[in-house]
Amino acid sequence: GRGVPQDDAEAARYYRIGAEQGDAKAQHQFAVCRELGKGVPQDIGEAARYYRLAAEQGDVASQLNLGLLLLRAAAAGRALPAAPGEAARFLAQAAQQTEDEESRLE
Repeated sequence: GRGVPQDDAEAARYYRIGAEQGDAKAQHQFAVCRELGKGVPQDIGEAARYYRLAAEQGDVASQLNLGLLLLRAAAAGRALPAAPGEAARFLAQAAQQTEDEESRLE
């Protein structure tokens, strides 16, 4: 909040609580913390796990981030648990949902 010093560890703690309760936005935010190492140790595998939880609930940002994370990991030769084509599937879902939202606004 305003006037309060930023505390990444405290933010990550609260995001994790929400994530463990199944909140997609909290899962996304905790995944970001894990991916970037903000407030918690960096762990790409855990980031992918939390992005996946949120993505499966329809969170577009998580679908996009998970797809990109899987592609970057594959390009770097790092193995993450993912089915073949999973990156493309999540990227396609994100694109479709974004297109659907845009058409509703027209």
